[in-house]
Amino acid sequence: MLGKWLLKQFRDSRHETIDEVLAMFQQSSDFSVYPLKKESKTLYIGYYQTMIDSTRLNRDLIPYVTAGEEHSLETILPKIPIQNKEIITSTRLLREKVMHGSVVIFEGKHPKKCAVIDTALDSNRAVSQPEMEFTVTGPQEAFIESLETNINLIRKRLPLPNLQVKEMKIGKITQTRVSILYIDGIVDQDNLRTMEQRLAAIEFDQVIDSSSLAQMISDNSMSIFPQLINTERPERVAAVLAEGKVAFLADGSPDAIIGPTTLVEFFSSLEDYYLPWQIATSVRLLRFFAVLFSVLSTPIYVAVLTFHYELIPRDLLSTIIASRSNIPFPPILEAIFLELTIELLREAGARLPTKVGQTIGIVGGIVIGQASVEAGLTSNILLIIVALAALASFTTPVYQMGNTIRLIRFPFIITAAFLGGVGVAFCCLLTVVHLLNLTSLGRPYLEPLYPPRFTDWKDAFVRLPFSWMSSRPVYLRPKDKGRVNFTRAKMKHDIDE
Repeated sequence: MLGKWLLKQFRDSRHETIDEVLAMFQQSSDFSVYPLKKESKTLYIGYYQTMIDSTRLNRDLIPYVTAGEEHSLETILPKIPIQNKEIITSTRLLREKVMHGSVVIFEGKHPKKCAVIDTALDSNRAVSQPEMEFTVTGPQEAFIESLETNINLIRKRLPLPNLQVKEMKIGKITQTRVSILYIDGIVDQDNLRTMEQRLAAIEFDQVIDSSSLAQMISDNSMSIFPQLINTERPERVAAVLAEGKVAFLADGSPDAIIGPTTLVEFFSSLEDYYLPWQIATSVRLLRFFAVLFSVLSTPIYVAVLTFHYELIPRDLLSTIIASRSNIPFPPILEAIFLELTIELLREAGARLPTKVGQTIGIVGGIVIGQASVEAGLTSNILLIIVALAALASFTTPVYQMGNTIRLIRFPFIITAAFLGGVGVAFCCLLTVVHLLNLTSLGRPYLEPLYPPRFTDWKDAFVRLPFSWMSSRPVYLRPKDKGRVNFTRAKMKHDIDE
């Protein structure tokens, strides 16, 4: 029904006149039209009260329209000290300009042309600190909901004319402005064309956030693994653009989407590049271990206690028997109970106000955990394992991948309860096969593991010194592969004393 209505609106717009569009505007109570009388002629000004800046209207527009003896729009318009202004005859442009905060000026009741002047209200918030990708060191700026401000934050870090911005509008109803960013001379044209074609092919009616666009253009929309990275930090976008990637921003969204990407990039933080490479490498390896522990710890516990209790060390066996002696449920039920409890606390803490959410998360976890152990619903050992697994899942720098790790544990736990260690191994193999088949904008998702790209290992599981990163990632196929001469980068030019 919506598609038919939009088609009808498009057909009707080809034959409508300017006064018909203005009459449609006036059906809304927040659209105002009033006359501006000159010596021998009356001009009419119209605008949406909720979308224009009244200060700019009264200071920069009305005094220049009413002053002087000029009567035509062509002579009045150049004197108005506002940059975005023009005379139009197209009803489509009139709709677009007025609905984005422009004032329309016209003559008579049946105008053939009108002037539109941009006086849009700037309702955007100030640039603030990152909320999702917080770092102790480094820049403390994050994107906001203004497309122009976000592009400015990137251009401030990449002050070169090769940084190109291509804008398009997506959404049949919302007509959301989306800007694609890339560095000409570095980006691979196949990656750029793939991003452009997928965005241009979207025929959805509304686009509220860039994250929804990322889901629409993903290679495999049925996969639980994110195939494009969301980031709120402009320096991360600037860094990946310099590597040869493509990014896009949506108006009204505080996130940028970058691609193509690989699995290992979801576990690298910007703070890795602000710390010495030895520390950064240790922390990055710790993240990978934390992810494996978060996914496999509870399933292994369930598998061992259900099928493979002979693997339990003799010194630990008595402790486990004592902790489970009063528990009437099998390991699968107590594991799912605790995992669901952790997820409920995490979701409740995220939805409540900040101060209340922190209190609920801490107090609720302590009270429910202690009460469940004393009531004989869960064991002490499993409570510790589940708490550590939940803590390990928080080490993932990218929020979307953190959600994936949270959910992927449940199939592992259920399979471990029915098939034991064989089920855990089967889920691991199935996950690896799925990751091998995934691509991001047509590029392999498991690079540099498969296909093996050993030159890209310098910034994958480890982070080597900057002098070793003399070339850009191979899988991006950049036009300019070199960053710096490796020999010169290792030289130290000291002053002779």
